Amino acid sequence: MESRSLSSQTVRAKLPTQSLPRAFNGSNPKSLFSLPSSPSHISPMMPLLTSSRRLEIHRRSTSFTRQTSNSSSKFRASAVGSDSGRQLDVTRELIILNSALTLVLGVGNRVLYKLALVPMKEYPFFLAQLTTFGYLAIYLSILYARYRAGIVTKEMVAYPKSRFLLIGFLEALGVICGMYAGAMLPGPAIPILSQTFLVWQLTLSVFILGRTYSVNQIAGCLLVAAGVVLAVTSGSDSNQMLAGIAFVWPVLMVASSAFQAAASIIKEFVFIDAASRLKGKVLDIFVVNSFGSGFQALFVLLFLPFLSNLKGIPFSELPSFLKSGAGCFFNIGNNVSGCDGAPLLPLLYIFTNIAFNISALNLMKISSAVISSLVVMSSVPLSMYLLSMPLPYLPQGSSLSPFFLLGSAVLLIGLILYNIPRTQKQDTEL
Repeated sequence: MESRSLSSQTVRAKLPTQSLPRAFNGSNPKSLFSLPSSPSHISPMMPLLTSSRRLEIHRRSTSFTRQTSNSSSKFRASAVGSDSGRQLDVTRELIILNSALTLVLGVGNRVLYKLALVPMKEYPFFLAQLTTFGYLAIYLSILYARYRAGIVTKEMVAYPKSRFLLIGFLEALGVICGMYAGAMLPGPAIPILSQTFLVWQLTLSVFILGRTYSVNQIAGCLLVAAGVVLAVTSGSDSNQMLAGIAFVWPVLMVASSAFQAAASIIKEFVFIDAASRLKGKVLDIFVVNSFGSGFQALFVLLFLPFLSNLKGIPFSELPSFLKSGAGCFFNIGNNVSGCDGAPLLPLLYIFTNIAFNISALNLMKISSAVISSLVVMSSVPLSMYLLSMPLPYLPQGSSLSPFFLLGSAVLLIGLILYNIPRTQKQDTEL
């Protein structure tokens, strides 16, 4: 082995005729856990490779070690330069743009859900089932169109379905536990206990993905969760909030957040694992959406008798209830009353919710599940502010306490703290 150090020189390395892999070698599954969730994050760590057989790396200061073997030569270079910096800037800009889009759609999703419940106030259970099974049909239709167009390949569709089955099962469990606990808990306690979602995500990403977080990132996430709690409670008496409530119901709500956080981390793992299986290709988000939603709908269907009884609807009366809900949704029928605003408001919510889910999943694909959750949580105070103003079908509005402003400020500080750049040494292996 010989080691050299170059300063202010040009390094020209002769490349073998066989092309290098686009992303990474999947022979060592454990190595997947230390990689970002998308191949687009890998490219900034490597010099740009073209079809030419000569590679030129211009750096101010570059060091490399050459290892000689019988079959090949291997260079390990550690460098910081303009090419990788430009690619890193592009990746950051893409994440920022997707974060902004997800934030806007998240605010619209929460506001329109509140508006959709104005005509559907007697049928929220119908609206929940419509989104569960209706989205499956929409996602499958989009997946089929993308498959016919060649965007989705046979290898993507053939990805092991066991991961999607687990995702659907966890999401269904999260919904069921949340509905049972939500029926027994006071309203202000629900968003507070739901903030454990981010804590679960941080913990599970360490164990499942092998991620590591700096102190400022952990503190930033906790501040974001605390800010949402302050903004949502708005000075309510949290000390007496759970008085007289059985211990099992808060635990069940925390478990609901854990199930949903686990599902999100497994989705991120699917994108990482698929990049290895697909030899660097990025798994299409509609493959994840379609199969994940399909298994979730299957488990929800199996638990439908329990869910309907939980909502005070005997299973034998469920068909007539769904028929009445459909009549209110489309605002048609002789017995429809109090459904003003339908079907416009429910349809606006459904289209916005679909766009929001797609945007949030895409943000997870190019960044991480934790970043996607931070953006989604940031939409809570913004949507609360909009809902405090007079809106169509909600003209009364409401006032916000100083705790709302305090919580929003804490949330903003948490986001800034999480995104403080860390100086990292990037090692490039050629």
